[in-house]
Amino acid sequence: MLSYSLRNVCILKPSQCRITRALQHTWRHCSTSPSEGLDQVRTLLQLCVDRYYVSPGQTNTELFQRGVSCSYGPLGTELRRNLLEQWWHSVNSSTEQVFGINTLSSSKDTGTDALRIVECEPLKHILEQQELSKEQLIQKIQTLIQRSPSLRENFLQGALEQFVPSLELVNRKLPFGLAETGLCFHPSDGSGCPAEVTQTSLVWFCPPRTSSQWLDHWTRQRLKWWRKFALSPSDFSSSVVPEEELEESASRGVRIVYSFPWGQEPLETLCSRGNTELLQTYKGVRSKLQCRDGRKSVPHVVSVTGNMDRGVMAFLSNSLQQLKKEDSKQKLLQRKVLKLHPVLAPVKVALDIGRGATVELRQVCEGLLQEFMDAKISTWPGYLETLPTSMEQLNTKYDEMGVLFTVVISENTLESGLLQVRSRDTTIKETKHISEVKNFLSRYISAADHI
Repeated sequence: MLSYSLRNVCILKPSQCRITRALQHTWRHCSTSPSEGLDQVRTLLQLCVDRYYVSPGQTNTELFQRGVSCSYGPLGTELRRNLLEQWWHSVNSSTEQVFGINTLSSSKDTGTDALRIVECEPLKHILEQQELSKEQLIQKIQTLIQRSPSLRENFLQGALEQFVPSLELVNRKLPFGLAETGLCFHPSDGSGCPAEVTQTSLVWFCPPRTSSQWLDHWTRQRLKWWRKFALSPSDFSSSVVPEEELEESASRGVRIVYSFPWGQEPLETLCSRGNTELLQTYKGVRSKLQCRDGRKSVPHVVSVTGNMDRGVMAFLSNSLQQLKKEDSKQKLLQRKVLKLHPVLAPVKVALDIGRGATVELRQVCEGLLQEFMDAKISTWPGYLETLPTSMEQLNTKYDEMGVLFTVVISENTLESGLLQVRSRDTTIKETKHISEVKNFLSRYISAADHI
């Protein structure tokens, strides 16, 4: 099967494409009815487009819903970055001896079932040779494919190759882990084009006698981490990978899954892989692999592989609340709020101006914006908006963006230093002195991170 890209290369896979399971779950897994679930999905996808999480376009939103890398908007990009930072922090702080690595996305791998980058010009040249028989044509194309660099589908092999160079770093003692994040390529789901996925990977090397306990340890840690940021933690759960679905080298596996409106989808997969792949990587030379654990044994591998694009989708789905409210004319309206965890929220505070001298108020906003930036508090400069908008409309917009607080600078601020702070989660408006706001926000975010 040949799959062409719009650039000067195409991506090929010698064998038949494997089918993903992204949206093949049945509705019987849902806690809501099919129509309610579909409505939730439509509402979420439209909100993500309207509020700068995902770029518009049917194809792009379909990629996003499938849990693969899509074209993110400014807020979606920031949310994914926050999620990756928290993942990195979690694997480094939950136990000692985890080191970051960076491997190439392509290599001269000799595997016959790998995705490969093939330049179009050599391929076109072969196809234009009309004197070739069918068998000769197939042979030349196969040779071209096999000589082309392969694209990684996960980070495992790169970590295995880094094992021996990393041994001296840890004085040849176990356990330790190698972590990496970045893009990987998943085989086509029938569309003819492989999908990019933002993956996280922890490859944990441990003594053979403790590999089962380490798999259990990391399962508890990872489920706890996902639930930490959830508005509804029970939507995140773990399940054992059925034996028939395990990779050939894995003896045991666990999935961290999220219950979407259409069914459960895996966010992370943990596997106890034994030492077969490690031995294959180093051509069976056991002496290179032995560590100081009191026995001359080859370490076992526990892999933790996550899909952060699906993780972004999971937290957006989990945080969306649709609440009933009355407007100023006592008309019943539906209020949509993205109650993202304070640490993950792309925008912590929005700065707006109320009534008063516009030039002076903007100067105050600029000074406050600089304070927030210095404190690494992401801020939406709403005061730069030129179109007249009511505070009610602004609150609706910021709630749907997931902004934690809205700070309004008014004429009263110029006179007394007092301003108004509105909370996304409670809708309560408090009056604070301008000198207190930065510390208040920093303490709030820090406290939320330690819950």
